[in-house]
Amino acid sequence: MTTKRAAKILLAGDPSVGATPLGAVVSRQSVAHVKALIEDAASKGAKVVAGGPADGILMNATVVDGVTAAMQLYADESFGPVVAIMRAKDLEDAVRLANDTEYGLSASVFSTNVAVAMSVAQRIQSGICHINGPTVHDEAQMPFGGVKGSGYGRFGGKAGIAEFTDLRWVTVETLPGQYPI
Repeated sequence: MTTKRAAKILLAGDPSVGATPLGAVVSRQSVAHVKALIEDAASKGAKVVAGGPADGILMNATVVDGVTAAMQLYADESFGPVVAIMRAKDLEDAVRLANDTEYGLSASVFSTNVAVAMSVAQRIQSGICHINGPTVHDEAQMPFGGVKGSGYGRFGGKAGIAEFTDLRWVTVETLPGQYPI
């Protein structure tokens, strides 16, 4: 399924009804921010291949193709149902594009060659990297957190406990000590 076709079925609707995969964007200000990012990209040559205008705080999934570093959508987090497609020249350029951000929470690498995907995943600067799966994947026992501007430390599982715990050694002598002198 193409990205465009997938986005066209990701419709937004009243979350209390539960008839659509997307609910409301968090606020009208967030919708305005997302719309401004999309409009900026379109005005600089990108193509909006799926999605459309928001209806209040309901916004369908939007795909913007041909995003470049000259566009705000390239570097700004949208926190909305929009995906920016950037075209890489080759594998090295794809890694460069993935790392050309001040953020580093989660990434995904898609490939039919798992060995190549593992190699690429190791080079991407992110706290989490999924192979052949979405960037949104959370499990309570797994360490969750980012690098760069996407946070410090981890939460979840043993790593989360370690982040929020100072390991100490405390002893209590209950009997008088036996010393050789």
